[in-house]
Amino acid sequence: MKMPTPDASVLARRGEIVNALRAIVPGEGVIVEQDEMRVYETDALTAYRQLPMIVVLPTTAEQVSKVLKYCSEMGVKVVPRGAGTSLSGGALPLVDGIILGLGKFNKILDIDYANRTVTAQPGVTNLGITNAVAHEGFYYAPDPSSQIACTIGGNIAENSGGVHCLKYGLTTNNVLGIEMVLMNGDIVRLGGKHLDSEGYDLLGIMTGSEGLLGVVTEVTVRILKKPETLRAVLIGFPSSETGGDCVAAIIAAGIIPGGMEMMDKPAIHAAEEFVHAGYPLDVEAILIVELDGPEAEVDHLIGEVEAIARKHGAVSVRVSSSEDEHGLLGRAQGGVPRRRADQPGLPVHGRHDPAQAVAAGAEPHDRNVRAPRLAGRQCLPCGGRQPASAHLV
Repeated sequence: MKMPTPDASVLARRGEIVNALRAIVPGEGVIVEQDEMRVYETDALTAYRQLPMIVVLPTTAEQVSKVLKYCSEMGVKVVPRGAGTSLSGGALPLVDGIILGLGKFNKILDIDYANRTVTAQPGVTNLGITNAVAHEGFYYAPDPSSQIACTIGGNIAENSGGVHCLKYGLTTNNVLGIEMVLMNGDIVRLGGKHLDSEGYDLLGIMTGSEGLLGVVTEVTVRILKKPETLRAVLIGFPSSETGGDCVAAIIAAGIIPGGMEMMDKPAIHAAEEFVHAGYPLDVEAILIVELDGPEAEVDHLIGEVEAIARKHGAVSVRVSSSEDEHGLLGRAQGGVPRRRADQPGLPVHGRHDPAQAVAAGAEPHDRNVRAPRLAGRQCLPCGGRQPASAHLV
């Protein structure tokens, strides 16, 4: 990928632009020194690196409005940035543009248990929302693998998902309202605490727009009550093909698990060396199925899933007997039990071989059977049954 050619006329006005932005965001809110801007030279797509012209760190929606209005009038490009965990290049800087960092927007503004909503600034982390309501038995469902660091504003920009989006939806299904600043500086509100707004679905257009339509300065999301029962089923298979067939059969039977994750043999061994979860090492693939809901329903579904698995050649079935064991079974994948805060996620594979690639994908299972190679490196397929992206570790 070739980055855009910088606009020399904008670069020539850098000093003037810096002074104008410092008048809007005083103190240490404007960063211009190269060494200090180094942390903003890339997001998690680290193959592409370049310094921005300027970094601006506003603290209020009014400052964001004035910055965007000025940049619009002066023809200066703006790249909004959350935590910089995007793997799609959503926050890559431009040499002739500014990075608008929203890290100082880090407060939870309102928790409404009656309406089951949380209103937060965009710099609050995904996991921070769950942590804020966990003591009352609530959680925020979308759980991307970077949830300990990624921000809710960035989740909206990228329409982030996670393993539980199989049952509970992506960010777009869980955000109820936003305050945003348009590129001309206008501050507008979309949605609110209610489920659906009248008129066009402008909130849906904003979710996943990667900051191209505006900058989010406030977010209202829905929270869910923690399920009464959580159980994980660990199933071993003699091949990745039979494991993939089982996934299709579970969905075809009308069963929608809280989440499903599949690992092949290299990934199983890498994960077991890291967390010692007791994964079977003599199988070619394992499938972890999370089931949640009332205890009677979960017990019934466990029987259904086990029967389907046996029909498709499963050689072992293990069911978690406690929440701690449920968390351990999926901990290495960084997926299935991520209503907890202690998963290491995909980086466990770096312990196995730092040069390996980890590919997580929602492709049909027959495309995930053989581990591909990227630039001569072995690729560990960790196929979640939900939207996902490629991870290099």
